[in-house]
Amino acid sequence: MKADTLREKFLEFFKSKGHKIVESDSLVPSEDPTVLFTPAGMNQFKKQFLGHLTGFSRAASSQRCLRTGDLEKVGKASGHHTFFEMLGNFSFGDYFKKEAISWAWEFLTAELKIAKESLWVSVYADDQEAYGIWKEDIGIAKEKILKLGDKENFWPQEAKTKGPNGPCGPCSEIFFDQGI
Repeated sequence: MKADTLREKFLEFFKSKGHKIVESDSLVPSEDPTVLFTPAGMNQFKKQFLGHLTGFSRAASSQRCLRTGDLEKVGKASGHHTFFEMLGNFSFGDYFKKEAISWAWEFLTAELKIAKESLWVSVYADDQEAYGIWKEDIGIAKEKILKLGDKENFWPQEAKTKGPNGPCGPCSEIFFDQGI
């Protein structure tokens, strides 16, 4: 599948779930002096996450991102890039973990037709709610749910131990098992 097709499917899927499709913010954010470049899809929504709502409670975007914090890993580790597009769906007090997890799963397995057996998930180690949703509601075997710590599953990384500088919290990730 081409990137354009994936982006279109993602945005259409979340539009069907009532999300406002928001254009990518600039790579150099004009309203955020805390970062030099836009590092994540949620960056343009910081004000909404802090309670300043602006007419919509759900958003989806394809955000152009630029990261320089791990330049030494670019080209050496497959998951590290300087420039990429981050697909994201966001709720500003409208829905929470159950819907976010269910819709992510639905998008991957029903829309993209990825085999459920090929997917693993991770949750923040202390996040029993997300663990329960993956195990009970989605039906993931407990062996395929990894409980990870601050560095892997708390955003931003290590904010819980080092102190947050803005919106933060536990996260959950989905992994495709390539069978290697």
